[in-house]
Amino acid sequence: MRVLIAGGTGFMGSALAHHLEEAGHEVWILTRREPRQPKELQWDGHSVDGWSECLSEIDAVVNTTGHGLEHWPWTASQKSRFIRSRILPALALTSAIQESSSRPRVFVQISGINYYGAKGEGVADESSPAADDYLAELTVQWEGVTRRIERLGVRRVVARSAVVLDAHSGLFPLMVLPVRLGAGGPLGDGRQAVPWIHIQDQVRALRFLIENDNASGPFNLIAPDATSNAEFMHAVAMALGRPYWFHTPGFALRAVLGEMSTLILDGRYSQPKRLMEIGFHFRYPTIKSALADLFAESSRTA
Repeated sequence: MRVLIAGGTGFMGSALAHHLEEAGHEVWILTRREPRQPKELQWDGHSVDGWSECLSEIDAVVNTTGHGLEHWPWTASQKSRFIRSRILPALALTSAIQESSSRPRVFVQISGINYYGAKGEGVADESSPAADDYLAELTVQWEGVTRRIERLGVRRVVARSAVVLDAHSGLFPLMVLPVRLGAGGPLGDGRQAVPWIHIQDQVRALRFLIENDNASGPFNLIAPDATSNAEFMHAVAMALGRPYWFHTPGFALRAVLGEMSTLILDGRYSQPKRLMEIGFHFRYPTIKSALADLFAESSRTA
């Protein structure tokens, strides 16, 4: 298949591009930077000029764009960037598909597990309703922009992703830093969920959804092993042979991080129900297996 990845030079997009190419797919990339290879197309993230013509020969489009929520502090301008970096590229991709003479067979919209809210009773799956907090509302807007693609006869997949764990990129190096410094322990009360998925399972799941003609609608991309913050931090400490003793009170994190502290102190438990129902098998289903691989990778490339 010929796959176009919007945001294909970012953390998630580049990992997916590499995985798809290894699997034999032809990958094209939309990027804001100056193109460095023939199959990279430059765009501004909000218009269709200069690149939309390639869609007539594309089988699948994956939208991985979106300014990371880890950027601090969450000022009004930062929140505006969160919205614009999600909505404008999605609008451009939707418009390009609508205007294309030959439309792709599948469109994959990367979204967030925050759709279900930072708090809530029970374990969320794809049938659970959207919450009404800030992160959930942001995610609902993000998904809503590309909904009309379905009316164009294109199979649309919404991949609600958890935090993607990679040995060198993304949030994982920051998440384990306190443990490496000898200050490992629960954050807040430690009972909040840490939604996670190993980078290899993330890209494998995305390829599975691209290739599976029966896959459409929302899918939770999250490891099946429900993990609390306390369990996550303890597993990291054990894997690194570091102490697990330092409790960071919630009020201290709220004082420093403000509203952004919800990413650390809150978290709703979710499960990948639909993904497993259609036959996807996780390579790293437990936090112990994921950490063993991630720290081994860190050692190999150190």
